[in-house]
Amino acid sequence: MPAARPKILITMGCPAGIGPEIVLKALGHPEVYDWCRPEVVGDELLLKETAKRLGLPWPSVPIHSLTNLKGVRPGRPSAATGQASYLYVTWAARACLQGEAEAMVTAPISKWALSLAGVKEPGHTEILARLTGCTRFAMMMAGERLRVVLATIHLALSQVPQTLSLEGLGETICLAYEALRRDFAIDHPRLAVAALNPHAGEEGLFGDEEKRIIQPAIELARAKGIEASGPYPADSLFYRAAQGEFDLVVAMYHDQGLIPFKLLHFRDGVNITIGLPLIRTSVDHGTAYDLAGSGQADESSLLAAIKLAAIAARNRGRDVYGQDTSFQG
Repeated sequence: MPAARPKILITMGCPAGIGPEIVLKALGHPEVYDWCRPEVVGDELLLKETAKRLGLPWPSVPIHSLTNLKGVRPGRPSAATGQASYLYVTWAARACLQGEAEAMVTAPISKWALSLAGVKEPGHTEILARLTGCTRFAMMMAGERLRVVLATIHLALSQVPQTLSLEGLGETICLAYEALRRDFAIDHPRLAVAALNPHAGEEGLFGDEEKRIIQPAIELARAKGIEASGPYPADSLFYRAAQGEFDLVVAMYHDQGLIPFKLLHFRDGVNITIGLPLIRTSVDHGTAYDLAGSGQADESSLLAAIKLAAIAARNRGRDVYGQDTSFQG
């Protein structure tokens, strides 16, 4: 059972982005210390330079300073900042896996900077999946009014229909169900599954993915005791979910889920990687190099990510596994 105030590791993100600024700003909120015992993984010298330049208070928290970068310019990512970002994430993940912390919260990193550093994985999710040996994972976006899990993520829209599969969608539904019970303490989650096509395909008139893939995946999930329903036309579904009719929406593709989510939670949305053996939450925005060093970056999403990580860490002490929800058709 995790402590009442779990230890949470906050990674600094790309040193050339807004990560250092929003980490310092978030740690300036006194409520953070009611939620958890935060520790920072990053570059202490760079954080101190950022605090001095922007006039931010220095937080009284442990700093795991893994790098000593020189000459980092805000808004100018490089191979060095990409390598540093990678180091912070892998160090924090290993600490969580070894039981040294209850959760990790990540500030944004750059796919381009990672590639400059020779890192094969394009982002946090793929790095963490490799480190943990996890093959069942998905991306959830969470806010007070809406939660969304994506069945497909970074694909051209034209590739979505052929990428959707009965097994893949079924796994996503099961992962979403497990996450709501385990991390959100919702004992009987209500999942709504979005249709892919307009009007849920209109009996096959506008596409048959609903009949071939989505409906069968829902039926198999229901056979495992999961309260999943749909497929629902996406044009009305997200309104219904935001009104409280459902606990989560499974969206078929990136923009179908993220446009309504960001309309409601542009400033305070949280990105969660579900399915991992560790808790990882993150901001729902990028490195914002255009804002780096300006003092104008908004820490709201990071603050929400810290709070949600603390809640999930406490909830993971509950025994919620009384059924097999692995998706084997």
